[in-house]
Amino acid sequence: MAANNRRMSGKKGAQVGSGGNRRRGLEGKGPTPPAEARKGHVKNRIANAKAKKASGRRPAPKGRGGKGTSEMVVGRNPVFEALRDGVPASTLYVQQFIDNDERVREALQLAAERGGIHLMEAPRPELDRMTNGLNHQGLVLQVPPYEYAHPEDLAAAAYDEGQDPLIVALDGVTDPRNLGAVVRSVSAFGGHGVLVPERRAAGMTAGAWKSSAGTAARTPVARCTNLTRALEAYKKAGIAVVGLAADGEHEVGDLQALSGPVVVVVGSEGKGLSRLVGETCDFRVRIPMPGGAESLNAGVAAGIVLYEASRRRRV
Repeated sequence: MAANNRRMSGKKGAQVGSGGNRRRGLEGKGPTPPAEARKGHVKNRIANAKAKKASGRRPAPKGRGGKGTSEMVVGRNPVFEALRDGVPASTLYVQQFIDNDERVREALQLAAERGGIHLMEAPRPELDRMTNGLNHQGLVLQVPPYEYAHPEDLAAAAYDEGQDPLIVALDGVTDPRNLGAVVRSVSAFGGHGVLVPERRAAGMTAGAWKSSAGTAARTPVARCTNLTRALEAYKKAGIAVVGLAADGEHEVGDLQALSGPVVVVVGSEGKGLSRLVGETCDFRVRIPMPGGAESLNAGVAAGIVLYEASRRRRV
């Protein structure tokens, strides 16, 4: 009997029951909840935005897309035009003992009328240092960093207004003037924003602000680290991705997808869409050009597609 007790005392493993804990741990946890109920999912955020709309509360812009870099506009005419065209500005630097001609007086008057712009007098060597020796002619305007939206914010803002998202994404567009023209077209046709990549793409510089003719103040621009992944996220949220291509399978006037939630992807003039972005698109559409032109710049191409989408939504 003693030997038997010794054998039992050396036995490995639990000596008592688990109280049913292991059995309950093996039981199923029920079906996976729908995307709208899963915290952190894009559809959950969209559902929350709709709920806020129903309760009369408008969500504040998140600004999670990061900030750009500050910029200097130099020279009497460029500074005057930037102030006249509503380019955001934080400080106007004026050279000490500057020759006070008409353009200088107009720039100072515009800065004073706009308000919120600091006027700073500085010696010429300081302005030379600030501008890396550029011909500033005694006037330097500091443009603050642009605060970009997050790609998800564009769709959420559309749903918050009870509308289907209408967004333009730019692939390889490096001219800020083209970006400004696209922003202007998005604003004109009731779109909800523009998406640009962080690298190898135009950003919201003073030139983009000027080309937008003031519409950049009310049309958000979002920025993403990877355009393909951002488009995939839109697709998962039920938004069609339509790419413009000269050899597209559909004509822009025949595509029914423009009637619903859509992201229109515009490539650079000449190169068009990159391979990965083109493969991500649900549809590739072409713009008929009977005049024989090979391509259109991004601003014009986006305007044509946005007009067609706006027309379909009004029908």
